Amino acid sequence: MSALVRPSLLSEEQSSAHMPVSRAATQLYQRALVVDCNSEPATEENLPLPPADLEMTRDSGVNVVKFSLGGINEDFTTTVEEIAWVERMIELHPGYFTQVRVPTDLQRAKSERKMGIILSFESVDMLEGKLERIELFRNLGVRVMQLSYNRKSPFAAGVMEPDGGGLSSLGQEATKKMNRLGIAIDLSHANAQTTSETISASAKPVIISHAGCAAIHPHPRNKTDDQPRAIAAQGGVTGIYDLPYLTASPKQPTVEDYMLHMEHALQIMGEDHVGIGSDVSIKPFDRSPQGMTEFDKAEQMRQKAGLAAPEEDRPTYVVGLNTPRRIEIITDELLKRGHCSSVVEKIIGANFARVFTEIWTV
Repeated sequence: MSALVRPSLLSEEQSSAHMPVSRAATQLYQRALVVDCNSEPATEENLPLPPADLEMTRDSGVNVVKFSLGGINEDFTTTVEEIAWVERMIELHPGYFTQVRVPTDLQRAKSERKMGIILSFESVDMLEGKLERIELFRNLGVRVMQLSYNRKSPFAAGVMEPDGGGLSSLGQEATKKMNRLGIAIDLSHANAQTTSETISASAKPVIISHAGCAAIHPHPRNKTDDQPRAIAAQGGVTGIYDLPYLTASPKQPTVEDYMLHMEHALQIMGEDHVGIGSDVSIKPFDRSPQGMTEFDKAEQMRQKAGLAAPEEDRPTYVVGLNTPRRIEIITDELLKRGHCSSVVEKIIGANFARVFTEIWTV
């Protein structure tokens, strides 16, 4: 395999420093419910977590994260082990974490100054095509599931599936079951046909937790306007991510690039249907030689598994947002662009809280 294209590395100050924000942004960020719909706390492989990671997580100001487990192709046993690991993390650090299972847990996490954890799946390999597994994992606390990753699953086709296709008959049954059980259906990695057919099959709103806008940069993981518009028409929400797919390779995206996607999403969907799903950890991307080596290793595994997307040749961060308080910076950018505080509160958390309340209530 050829070596990954390595972009020129910016200074640590340029990529990771916490950009100064206005007092208005800080005050809004402190009072709002802040939801990152695809992230994870600052974690290590071993428990208990180091005090520095715990404080980084708390100081991020993020109240709730949707935490994706099961990787891109992990089996049933490995996924159950991951859920058990998160449960143990919460047990060991009750002053820092709480699990989000029902709508009232969202605001409770903020009031208790803890990070609420929503368990979710991107892959469906752990289901092994068995509908009964959906309820089992729901009872273990999983509240958001996708029907496919980048390729085809027994349920649906993903954005990198060369043969195309959409929602299978099993996927239609899964959609109905998820509706009945109060599980949010996430179409972030679904192709256009799967997206359209799932929206038609679902009696409840569906979400795109993390994506970008193809109108700003055409890429398989960025959505054409008709997809998020259809999501919004049904009451759903689309989150904008912090991945390099915001711009063409080899450029490392900047805050300005991020805001182009955010503003376009607001234009086509409206203020009630846009959120944030960074798709990166609370912990900043490690740009050290060791960190870059780990990134290259993980990327080579994705390429080998045939699950990588185009332009996966740059580190997973946005210049200026590589900080635990990245959503505070986005808050400031939204205010600078003339969005009122009530609209900004929707984008940084209230919209996803609203749609999860609707979906989870059974």
